Amino acid sequence: MFNRMFQSVIHQMKDAVGRMIGIIDKNDIVVACSDLQHIGEVRQGIREELSFKPEGLVSGGATYRGVPGASKLDLIVFVEGTDKCSEQAAAILAISIGNMKNLYDQKYDKGSFIKNVMLDNILPSDIYVKSKELRFNTEEKRVVFILKFHSKPDQFPFEVVQGMFPDKAHDYVINIGEQDVVLVKELSDGADQESVEQLALSTIKTLNAESFTNVTVGISSIVNNIKDLARAYKEARIALEVGKVFDTDRNPISYENLGIGRLIYQLPTTLCDIFLQEVFRKGSLDSLDQETLDTVKAFFENNLNVSETSRKLFVHRNTLVYRLEKIRKLTGLDLREFDHAVTFKVALMVKKYLTSKPTKF
Repeated sequence: MFNRMFQSVIHQMKDAVGRMIGIIDKNDIVVACSDLQHIGEVRQGIREELSFKPEGLVSGGATYRGVPGASKLDLIVFVEGTDKCSEQAAAILAISIGNMKNLYDQKYDKGSFIKNVMLDNILPSDIYVKSKELRFNTEEKRVVFILKFHSKPDQFPFEVVQGMFPDKAHDYVINIGEQDVVLVKELSDGADQESVEQLALSTIKTLNAESFTNVTVGISSIVNNIKDLARAYKEARIALEVGKVFDTDRNPISYENLGIGRLIYQLPTTLCDIFLQEVFRKGSLDSLDQETLDTVKAFFENNLNVSETSRKLFVHRNTLVYRLEKIRKLTGLDLREFDHAVTFKVALMVKKYLTSKPTKF
């Protein structure tokens, strides 16, 4: 398909250029040329030389130029002649072919289609029309991973993830930022959320071991239709944000396991302010020192068990009781009572949410 399209463009441009022009593919083969007898010709060595001269190469009576946007010189154009006119014609031809290929990719490439669906850049009514054009199965089970790289690997993050998931017919790796990469993963019929989390965990371990990079992964819920990928992408984003806001130690972070943090994250900040003002006496929450807050955290982690918490903190039981009493006097909440403990726990999370002021997606 590409070769026919290239040949059509070359045929239209040959009279305007007035010289032999052509295109070489990644296998060093001339796939389009204004002189048909050169099609199929192999031009070895040009790619290697051009990699050291990105501004252009003159060799064997012709001027060569890499096509912008074609990775690793996948496409090279050439113009007969070695003068200034040949150089200018090669530059114009390279830009024209590059723009044409980008437009073609946007129209017919499945990866670009998935990206547009995921980012909500396509009308719902157009999704199924486009799917038919691309012969894309809309009813497969899929999940969205967002991989946030906290340190730079030796390769670009996109290339690293692409190397781990090379099946471009079923898995789509999309670059959405310098440090963020999205993986839209097609799943088998028997896949569930647990198996998805195991896959994410395995991916993290592989990246840590082989690329020496720190990665956090946000996971969406499983969707069964392509139109739901936009929602899945937002869920994976929220998973990362909620994990950052509430200092969760989990990695990967699944949207379905966010618990009450997911609810708080979606509340208006004005409502959160009102909640804190109504529950606590003025300034009582801010008056708690770090030692007291650490005590509260340990008390919650040990299911409100006084004896177990004092053992974990290496303090006397009476010392812990004294600290809990101090909290009761300051806030009016007795953490040994379940309802009061739940209120206090939610209040701490709301306070973190307001302090972080996370970005909404």
